[in-house]
Amino acid sequence: MIPLPLDELRGLGDLDGEGEATGLTIDSRTAGPGDLFVAVRGGRAFVADARKRGAATLVPDDEHAALAAIGRALRSRSEARMVGITGSTGKTSTKDILAALCAAVTRTVATRASENAELGVPLTLGRLEPDTELCIVELGMRGFGQIAELCAIARPDVAVITAIGPVHLELVGSIEGVARSKAELVAALPEGGIAVVPRSAELEPHLRSDVDVRRVGEVDVELSEDGARIAFADELIHFPLRSRHQAQNALTALTAYEALGLPLERLQEGADRVELSRWRGEELALPGGGIAINDAYNANPTSMRAALEHLAGLGAERKLAVLGGMAELGEHAARYHRELGTLAAELGIEVVAVGELAREYGAPTWVPDAPAAVAAARERLSPGDAVLVKASRALALEGVAPALANAH
Repeated sequence: MIPLPLDELRGLGDLDGEGEATGLTIDSRTAGPGDLFVAVRGGRAFVADARKRGAATLVPDDEHAALAAIGRALRSRSEARMVGITGSTGKTSTKDILAALCAAVTRTVATRASENAELGVPLTLGRLEPDTELCIVELGMRGFGQIAELCAIARPDVAVITAIGPVHLELVGSIEGVARSKAELVAALPEGGIAVVPRSAELEPHLRSDVDVRRVGEVDVELSEDGARIAFADELIHFPLRSRHQAQNALTALTAYEALGLPLERLQEGADRVELSRWRGEELALPGGGIAINDAYNANPTSMRAALEHLAGLGAERKLAVLGGMAELGEHAARYHRELGTLAAELGIEVVAVGELAREYGAPTWVPDAPAAVAAARERLSPGDAVLVKASRALALEGVAPALANAH
């Protein structure tokens, strides 16, 4: 971490330590000499442990305000270019892909997993080093104003919006509201900044004439068993990705990479390094043949449609989808679930619906929770089948696919 004088943090809470902090953590188990342990989410109980490990400690009066102040202080000391990424779908995967591309050619820090909110953004900035050249920060959104608050900490030079679609409708009301909230990232750019955005009618009114806008079209991709070959800059770039929606995320990342002015001749070097975060299309072999796709990190109508279409396109003779409900869709929830239930039927996919919201899929098989979903799927699977597991995080279905893969 960029050295940060602890004296600058006095007034944020109960601070114990002298000199400079050269590391930032909210987990006492990772704390050591030179680190600053900030006690959040019950962390007060572990202050003594962090001190025993040699770390300075801060018990903040307001945990979000304290971490924001630390993040701003670190950002002000860094000369790295800052890329902010948000979007209704694909933001974590796009971040993973862009980070791999950039890390091959420049000193890069990127958000870990989905640490994309009030705690995660400062923690990402806490990994900046004096020689970091590029920082890629994922920005999550639960309502109006949140992305603007996160941008006030990170101060992005480049904005990447992956998609605009029906998410968080309980909080923002409509797809137009989604676009307005995501566009807070564009509003935060300095004059002359860069915005990489999808072609979206809802987003267009929020774009700026004093910003270099790069619009991402539909991906030109060849999909095969060994991955995706994406046409870009007069080349075919191979990625270890097997779905069209992940190839679309890769095209967004490629566009951002080009906008950053990084060497196009080294794209393949970075593409070879791509690894997606957990539970985002992970493929697991099933006993006796077949495949389980663990895409259980989250779900919304756009990502669910893409996952079902990917499942339908696989070579397996029989396809099964274990689908939990999609949260935060408000008054539109029943309609979106019914539409996806109809789509699954049209694609020839049998659905096991999990949880109360999932009743609206209209599937003949409904179960209440993850253990019951495992049992129901096992009853239906035969060697050579393909199964998709997808739901909003509240359903906690991430263990279903591994349980099916480890069946004896």
